[in-house]
Amino acid sequence: GLGARSQARLVSAIKGFYKFLLLENEVNDSPASAIESPRIGRKLPDTLSYNEISQLLDGIDISTGLGARNKAIIETLYSCGLRVSELVNLKISKLNFDEEYLSVIGKGNKERLVPIGPDAIKFIKIYLEEIRSHMDIKKGSEDMVFLNRRGRHLTRVMIFTIVKNLAKEAGLKKSISPHTFRHS
Repeated sequence: GLGARSQARLVSAIKGFYKFLLLENEVNDSPASAIESPRIGRKLPDTLSYNEISQLLDGIDISTGLGARNKAIIETLYSCGLRVSELVNLKISKLNFDEEYLSVIGKGNKERLVPIGPDAIKFIKIYLEEIRSHMDIKKGSEDMVFLNRRGRHLTRVMIFTIVKNLAKEAGLKKSISPHTFRHS
């Protein structure tokens, strides 16, 4: 009665256990090597349609400082397809709006150039010029693009919370995360 993924997990655990027993010389051969794992199809990631993205973006009140920042965050996630860690570590010195790209440090500590759309540029500029420029920025966060209300850089958890709250406010029924924008 178990699903294919659950079966595969159990088979993997049994094989791992027998591998350990072989290494410890507790058994001479592994009966688990004869067990076949079930085929697991690759699951497509959740995505948002253009209308759902518009609904989410239109629901953000940019008349407040946090609203302007959140709009810039969502536009950047969607426009650039950034990972959360890339977004929270995005530096002002790595923005190149004239050439319409930004530089991020991704997985494996590798730097990559990412194109950025005009809407994302527009809302980042609004945030930087009208909100962030009036903040008391804490030491060590001077070059970070996105800051919390206390002037420190945002954490990954804060981005997850922002996205969840915005989706709820927009009335989206899907369970979305910041990574959903990367797939969208």
